[in-house]
Amino acid sequence: MTYRVEQTTDPAAFLALAGEHLAAAPVLSTVVSTTLGRAVDDPEVPEHPWWWAAVLDGEQVVGVGMRTAPFRPYPLYLLPMPEEAARALGRHLVATGEDVAHANGARASVEVVLGVLAEDRGGSARVLEHDRLWEATRVVAPTGVRGSSRRATEADLDLVTAWCQAFMPEADRQAGRPPREGEGEHLDREWAADRVGRGLVWLWEVDAQVVQLTAHSAPSFGVARVGPVYTPAEHRGHGYAAALVAEVTDRILGAGDRACLFTDVDNPVSNGVYARIGYEPQTEMVRMELVEAAALTTPGPA
Repeated sequence: MTYRVEQTTDPAAFLALAGEHLAAAPVLSTVVSTTLGRAVDDPEVPEHPWWWAAVLDGEQVVGVGMRTAPFRPYPLYLLPMPEEAARALGRHLVATGEDVAHANGARASVEVVLGVLAEDRGGSARVLEHDRLWEATRVVAPTGVRGSSRRATEADLDLVTAWCQAFMPEADRQAGRPPREGEGEHLDREWAADRVGRGLVWLWEVDAQVVQLTAHSAPSFGVARVGPVYTPAEHRGHGYAAALVAEVTDRILGAGDRACLFTDVDNPVSNGVYARIGYEPQTEMVRMELVEAAALTTPGPA
């Protein structure tokens, strides 16, 4: 079987090519689909790496990858695909000289593609983080949680920006590892203003004080992804995140869309919270990096 790779910086062209493939598994493809949808709406090409690739068997798309992340080190994002299709994508990246050493997404695809790159460059690939994709088809709302929700407004922009930028570094610390390069830098004021302006950020208040933030994506192929979810340390342990995530999820489902989110497998608190309010695990994801042969004697995160 011979696979071929088609790569493009044109989001509309890629949507025409791979849209049917993405729509066939909309929860699994949520990151690619939402990124692609935003790019179609705003096709200005940024300065960082910006492309999508489809692996085809004849005329059928069997695998998808992209490099659009607006944060260092600009990792690949890979969806599930046959092993040989992933090898074909890896060989394509070698042939095009793509300067990339990090990848996120479906574990098998990430391992194979980075394995091909490692064979070409020398060295090996190591795991940085294990993630899990969850979906909720029903909501079990917690009871007895003080406070109430409201949509964030422009007046909340300073708080929303600060909390969104704190989200990923603090998630790393909660999982027992130091924050990584570039973590959260893309969740800046511009990002926050866009999400607030579109009504995608919710806040939980107790006695007129904001204590929790939960955002979500706009639906793509009928799926909305919840996150970031952030509670400052001084307000944790009171059920605020469970209450607001449950409410936001219920709103998504009530609008006729599907709801999903990602968790860090090494963060037992968040995994437990989402399971209790009705989320069920769907698949395991991973973040990995290439390590040059000379650096293999230095232990890395696992």
